[in-house]
Amino acid sequence: MDIRVRYAPSPTGLQHIGSVRTALFNYLYAKSKGGTFILRQEDTDRTRFKDEYVQNLYDTFRWLGFYWDEGPDVGGSTGPYIQSERFDLYRSYAHKLVDSGHAYYCFCQDKRADDDVASGTEEESDAPAAFGYPRTCRSIDPKDAHARVQAGHSHVIRLKIPTEGVTVVNDQLLGRIEWKNADVNPDPVLLKSDGFPTYHLANVVDDHLMGITHVMRAQEWIPSAPLHLIMYAAFGWEPPVLCHLPMVLGQDGHKLSKRHGSTAVDEFRKKGYLPEALINYVAMLGCSYEDGRDLYSLEDLCRLFDMKHINKAPAVFDYVKLEWFNGQYIRMKNDSELAALVTPFLADAGLVSTTPSASESAIVLSAMALVRERLKYLSDAPEALAFLFAEPAVPPAADMIPKKLDAARTVTCLQACSQLLHTVDVHSHEEAEAAFRSKADELGCKLGDLLMPLRMAVTGTKVSPPLFESIAVLGVNKAFPRIERAIAVLKESV
Repeated sequence: MDIRVRYAPSPTGLQHIGSVRTALFNYLYAKSKGGTFILRQEDTDRTRFKDEYVQNLYDTFRWLGFYWDEGPDVGGSTGPYIQSERFDLYRSYAHKLVDSGHAYYCFCQDKRADDDVASGTEEESDAPAAFGYPRTCRSIDPKDAHARVQAGHSHVIRLKIPTEGVTVVNDQLLGRIEWKNADVNPDPVLLKSDGFPTYHLANVVDDHLMGITHVMRAQEWIPSAPLHLIMYAAFGWEPPVLCHLPMVLGQDGHKLSKRHGSTAVDEFRKKGYLPEALINYVAMLGCSYEDGRDLYSLEDLCRLFDMKHINKAPAVFDYVKLEWFNGQYIRMKNDSELAALVTPFLADAGLVSTTPSASESAIVLSAMALVRERLKYLSDAPEALAFLFAEPAVPPAADMIPKKLDAARTVTCLQACSQLLHTVDVHSHEEAEAAFRSKADELGCKLGDLLMPLRMAVTGTKVSPPLFESIAVLGVNKAFPRIERAIAVLKESV
């Protein structure tokens, strides 16, 4: 069997963690079987549609770095399938169901005739609700109904749901699920009065025509499964294999939402997460691979993914664990790669030009060794490196004085540091530390008490990358004026 899967989002919101996991699991399954991954934009819900959500969808794929395999030719490139461009097709299939006796025209004036299960997508959090349509028009003679349609009466097309018996959902993950037909949304709308299809009709028609063999979607959509299977039977089509993925929860056991922190993929990108870290972590939400490993490349995941290794239990999203993954991937970058990644964050902070000059780029590159081991996120770089690009404000005197020293002794320490910097090689950490340690002993203070005011004078903060390496990147000549300004502030406080 040629495996064909799809990710079918609706452009009614930003892509979030749950969306990415659904897309990623489908992609990994396709690649693990040498199959095809399709992107389909399910934009039948025009009331909530926004172009910015479409752009966010494309931007998310571009940032994550995995793509769909097939689609119509759009501007010379493979674009996704777009349902709003296929409405004539859905209308024809809705009328086929009427002709075969599996659907009927409904003329009820109740607003529910249009709203009853009128929209929905598999990435949304809540399954469609059953509105309880009383099947008023189901008993109308088909000839009379057709005549009313020809006469121009406003109508919708509804699917006939069996009133008795059960529909069996054989889920690849959850096993056999029996659903009483009496509990299925009664006779849902397939085609609205304006001729627009509902989500369920477009979804089933597209999955069949696109040859989808496996549907992997969130467990919230289990209530839709019997409705879809009834529709497949009405068309006489073989349904795809279903696999409903477990929910993603927060640490408190509730469904992951904004109250737990960032959930939109764009927020993770702006925070400074690496796409490799997010992919690696999300791929492990509810799925196992090889024992004894945490880090997997996308290629590894494609090779190792197996639907049998998906857990039935909900997955818990751990921001601390994701942060750890991000740090690991940051430290795997070489200086050039990391410099390219942090530069946009430095530019956004106004520390370097949008198109950095050669000198700015050289400083950024030199600074990567300073911060690689300390960055949790790429967005940490501006604060850590600001002193290299802008003159820091001189800290208040009280902040620069170590607990066991006073202002006068702190001045003496800074003056000694300034003299040492004229002779010591700050590019040699061991040599510099030995010289400063010896000077601390000479002054009768601890090394930390000697270096703390120097660090604050040079970087403007008590927490900075390694001091001697920082001065080396900054340039010793730029350090001297900062030390003199700090000394002046301290003298004023004496």
